[in-house]
Amino acid sequence: MKKKVLGVIIASALLAASLAGCGSSSAASSNAAAAKSGASSQASGKAEFAMIAGTTLPDAHPYNLGLKKMGELVDQKTNGAVTLDVFGNSQLGSERDLIEGLQLGSVQVTCVSTAPLAGFTDSFLVFDLPFIFETTEQARAVMDSDVGNEILHSVDDQGIVGLAWFENGFRNVTNNKKPINTPDDLKGMKIRTMENQMHMAAFQAMGADPTPMAMGDVFTALQQGTIDGEENPVPIVDTNKFSEVQKYISLTGHLFSPAPVFMAKDYYDSMSEDYQKAVQEAATEAAPYERDQIDKQNATGLDDLKAAGMQVNEPEKAPFKKATASIYDEYVKDGSGMVSPDIYNKVEEIVKAHPATDSSSSTGSSSSASSSTAE
Repeated sequence: MKKKVLGVIIASALLAASLAGCGSSSAASSNAAAAKSGASSQASGKAEFAMIAGTTLPDAHPYNLGLKKMGELVDQKTNGAVTLDVFGNSQLGSERDLIEGLQLGSVQVTCVSTAPLAGFTDSFLVFDLPFIFETTEQARAVMDSDVGNEILHSVDDQGIVGLAWFENGFRNVTNNKKPINTPDDLKGMKIRTMENQMHMAAFQAMGADPTPMAMGDVFTALQQGTIDGEENPVPIVDTNKFSEVQKYISLTGHLFSPAPVFMAKDYYDSMSEDYQKAVQEAATEAAPYERDQIDKQNATGLDDLKAAGMQVNEPEKAPFKKATASIYDEYVKDGSGMVSPDIYNKVEEIVKAHPATDSSSSTGSSSSASSSTAE
């Protein structure tokens, strides 16, 4: 069992060296800290499995709060035999780095957006269709359904175990030029998007100049004017302090971002069935907590952004839906890199079973009244 912990330490050290070679001193420092933490656990003889989790977001973001809750729960369930240390702020790399890290053994757990998963499986692509959800309730119903479970486990044959669905919420546009009330307002704007072809195609359809970029580079790019704006949920805009470098936030709600929690399969398989059960239960039980944090930060985050001087507007969705309708014709079809018609139809059935109310459809709200104007 000591070999398992030692393996974590060695893998972390190797990742630190690799990232240092790429000029990432913060990542190297973080991995050194992780290795030191693992060594301490080994010396105490307490933790048989000292897991490391990474995300690209600040410590105060719900991703990290949810993973820390998961760590608390698995520690309780195993009497300290399994632990989970969480490193945010892209310290362990980009989302693609983290996903690949699961396969390489340098990271044991991560929580990422679905957009980068296009390079690993097509199943998650349904979530990249613009305006497929009007409310958080619809999105959560899909995540918690049979088809949601099918999508979550579509990477199980690639060295990754799907554990649970966290979330990031509805994505909105920020920029430094003007409020976005219609797609025409986006014309010519250089907007940072995730590295996802469908996201880029949607913004191209609205006349913008989509610019894919790793999360860790966005603040500096906004600050230097390399890009005019970006698109993200309110909790990300707030916790990343984008209000310091952006003037406007428009509640377009053009995409909803589920966030799968993944674990390295080799590491998971090396555990006893009791420990595997504890990890799965901890992730499942942490999901409602993480989603609650999203709801709260959607409400408080928007207030924070207003207090920081950002101007908030809520455009009508219809013109944006019309402008991006071609994405469905282009991408919902059989074939590699496309949205499976079967998965799309299953998702649409669930969406229709949870119709949006007049009070919730305008901003993509959750059922929580406190977050209805934030998302």
